[in-house]
Amino acid sequence: MRAADRLRFWTQLLVRWVRPNIRAFRESGTPKLWLLSLIIGAMVAIAAIIFREAIGLFQYWWLRDTSEQTLTAARNVAWYWILAGPIVGGFVVGLMLERLSARRAGNVSDVIEARALTGRPLELRQGLWSATIAAISLGSGASAGREGPVIHLGATLASVVSQRRGLPEWCSRTLLAAGVAAAISASFNAPIAGVLFAHEVILQHYAMRAFVPIVIASAVGSVFSRLWFGDAAAFLIPVYQVTSYWEFPAFALLGVVAAVVAIAFQFALFTADYVARSVTMPLRLRPVIGGMAIGLMGIYVPHILGVGYEVTDMMLWNQLPLTLLLGLIVLKTIATAITLASRFGGGIFSPALFLGAATGGAFGMIAGSAFPDMASSEGLYAILGMGAVAGAVLGAPISTTVIVFELTGGYALSIALLLSVAIAHGVNQAVHGHSYFHWQLEMRGLFDHLGPHRQLMRTRKVMDFMEFTARDGDPERHDPASGYPTLKPGDSLETALRAFDASGHSRLAVVDPRDETRIIAWATQVRALSYFNKVLIQASVEEHR
Repeated sequence: MRAADRLRFWTQLLVRWVRPNIRAFRESGTPKLWLLSLIIGAMVAIAAIIFREAIGLFQYWWLRDTSEQTLTAARNVAWYWILAGPIVGGFVVGLMLERLSARRAGNVSDVIEARALTGRPLELRQGLWSATIAAISLGSGASAGREGPVIHLGATLASVVSQRRGLPEWCSRTLLAAGVAAAISASFNAPIAGVLFAHEVILQHYAMRAFVPIVIASAVGSVFSRLWFGDAAAFLIPVYQVTSYWEFPAFALLGVVAAVVAIAFQFALFTADYVARSVTMPLRLRPVIGGMAIGLMGIYVPHILGVGYEVTDMMLWNQLPLTLLLGLIVLKTIATAITLASRFGGGIFSPALFLGAATGGAFGMIAGSAFPDMASSEGLYAILGMGAVAGAVLGAPISTTVIVFELTGGYALSIALLLSVAIAHGVNQAVHGHSYFHWQLEMRGLFDHLGPHRQLMRTRKVMDFMEFTARDGDPERHDPASGYPTLKPGDSLETALRAFDASGHSRLAVVDPRDETRIIAWATQVRALSYFNKVLIQASVEEHR
């Protein structure tokens, strides 16, 4: 065979092999998905930058400073400004919450719920209102983090884009995660962590076809953020090193201590929320009263005000005494619990980092005094504590580990950090069972952490698989006094399957919710099970393709 013939043969073979793949790639809509992820990344990055700058603008009126150096600014103003900031901010937030139909500002659990219930998109109006409320709250000194609101804002923008394009459900979920990745990347200058967080917490899988669009959005968010804020890490840390490998039992013990702090922090949030729900008062007054409590605490301990990055940075540099660190663990927990229970906007990631740094710093001081020749610096323990507490609270040990790497710029302590984070996460799961986000979802009746089968059974409705009756002539009627069980279109798939099992019938009438004597459709057990198998297969394909 001549060289030209051999070349032609191999070229044709290559074309026959590649052409079907390219056709499938094009027909799946993946190029459009990549382009939309690029657009979403840019949109979310701009929104995250505006959100972060808005916090500084709202902060300026009472602290005369727009930076994140909240502690320094608070020390330079009169005490009545510290008291007035959260109170006035709470008054404005209360008025705005009434415009949101008594709902709190958006957070990460809302995004997880939107991913689980793909047919229920995040509304642009509510997303913008929520971001504004959060910016006012954090700018007024509320003790919370900025990650939850900016994640919700990024997911909202992504949801709006995907809904207007009429994309399939898996594309909508992927773009939702891409918006989250871009938000984290732009807000924290942490592109790798943004990608991992979107997969680990939002999608809860690592499907290959979701990876590229999420990376594109995260990369765009990081580029925009670095062009605006610079490429420096969020925290500047001193030089450190692990003194001895015999320290690893101490790192493991720190993981246990961090888990205790994380569990106490979550229970404080749950308790405060429960107490707040039990107290009857006008919605507009809740943030005012909470703001008064935060302001009074801030007069004496201004360290608890705002996001707390400056104080966290001081912990990494060993600039706070042991007694203050121990006190701040308690006070920051109380302040954040009051903030969120009072309906201020904000997240829990920054407070978790704060508590972790305080826990690790205090642990390091105690370990250093007990074993002065073996213990590493308190700053190293503070970094480990940051990751351990945050990973346990968020239920995201992998992405939290990477976030700490990117926020601090330190990768040399990887083994020690992984050990502390893993143990803290394991202990938290053993005691608490799930993350803070999943607790919020359980309060809404969504048990997302129990697996796709439970989620699908509770979120899919009878209307998805029922068969309509003929519309000609008079409608079929049902006699409620007959005792024959019926279903409604809005009943869950789980309710339907239980009704089939309890009654022994394989076919049940679906009645009009407004007129229970009127039969509008029929549901069969075979069709319900077939539909359940179908959506389970779709979920499995999405998670592994």
